[in-house]
Amino acid sequence: MDLNLMPQFADTYTAQDGSERVAKLFRLTFGTAPEGTYRAPGRVNVIGEHTDYNGGVAMPLALPHATYAAVSPRKDRRLRLVSAQMNEPIELDLDDFAMSLTDKIPEDGSRVFKGPGAYVGGTILGLEDVLKISGEFPGFDVAIDSCVPLGSGLSSSAALECAVAVAVDDLQELGLAGSIAGRRQLLEAGRRAENFYVGAPTGGLDQAAALLCSPEHVILLDCRTFEAESCEFNMGAKGLELLVIDTKARHDLADGQYAKRRQTCEVAAAAMGVEFLGDLVPAGENTDVGALLGQLREKIGDTEIAQEVFRRARHVLTEIVRTRDFAAELQGEGCPDELGHLMNASHDSLREDYEVTCQELDVAVDSAREVGAYGARMTGGGFGGCAIALVEADEVEKTARAVMDAFAREGLREPSFLLAEPSAAAEKL
Repeated sequence: MDLNLMPQFADTYTAQDGSERVAKLFRLTFGTAPEGTYRAPGRVNVIGEHTDYNGGVAMPLALPHATYAAVSPRKDRRLRLVSAQMNEPIELDLDDFAMSLTDKIPEDGSRVFKGPGAYVGGTILGLEDVLKISGEFPGFDVAIDSCVPLGSGLSSSAALECAVAVAVDDLQELGLAGSIAGRRQLLEAGRRAENFYVGAPTGGLDQAAALLCSPEHVILLDCRTFEAESCEFNMGAKGLELLVIDTKARHDLADGQYAKRRQTCEVAAAAMGVEFLGDLVPAGENTDVGALLGQLREKIGDTEIAQEVFRRARHVLTEIVRTRDFAAELQGEGCPDELGHLMNASHDSLREDYEVTCQELDVAVDSAREVGAYGARMTGGGFGGCAIALVEADEVEKTARAVMDAFAREGLREPSFLLAEPSAAAEKL
């Protein structure tokens, strides 16, 4: 492999370009102009991993890389979907889709409807569920184009769901996107699409990022209430960049490993007498996590299974504390060394206690650290996807090349890169 290749940075669309591209695809496919075009961003989670479904806190930002949807309502309950990223159009009946899930879901998580159709149809049905108006929406013709790298852990699925959610909201004149409370209902529709209609037991972090974030800011997200505190994250003003490394190791959060981690955390929470592990470390209190972990060990014993439960809980509890410390540092001096230290500790915990990294993620993180990054960590659900590194702005290319060289030495697929510049939430164009 040629070690002198230049790092490849993922392209993004301007809002106008994305809107025009998806409207053109709609016209070519359905023969008419769409009634509206919409966008929703991918996301990077700066810190706070696997805390969302544990009722903790997380700190995502919205990427400039987004999914665009051109949409028109129909007079029946059919969903017709075309995407620039897939070979064949999809057509399904929303009522048939809903009926296919009335029976017990197989243990392997298999679904009658899979892929983009499940995400889009699940969002439409999920919003009906949230609003308690089952069967009242029409079907829709939908065209999709996206510059969010697929399968990279940057929440391309949530971007798709949220673009569709704001489209249905607009075309059905629901008025939800105009308020924070309404946007929380839209994110709940996306979360329901993932959990019930797709079969991925995610916690709503990704949809919250797509619907609640804003330019030049991250949010400190309470994943129990979905209240979001905005924190300035203008790294460029400090001469820094948040480099995203797409390892090209693809992951699938519906494959069972993610669900297994969630179930283990539920065991730990039940042993401690709470609903969520996050309940043990409430905001505003100086909680002794070491003492909590000692109590947990006493309650669950020291069998091999108990040791696994203990490690998973240790990650979650310490990650919640790290995330709050990260927010406090951003709101204070914003010292890069301290921010980087917290990022490093997060990755180490995810590697050793939560066991959701992989060779590609560890090589990306280790090589970025070795060449001088303040901090680096995996981001997203893990088992593949992306890592992030906090670096000096003039060290971006040097860091990317060091990562590429490390991947080449290990015989891994060549990674790609993008810069995480906090961007706007889902919107009508």
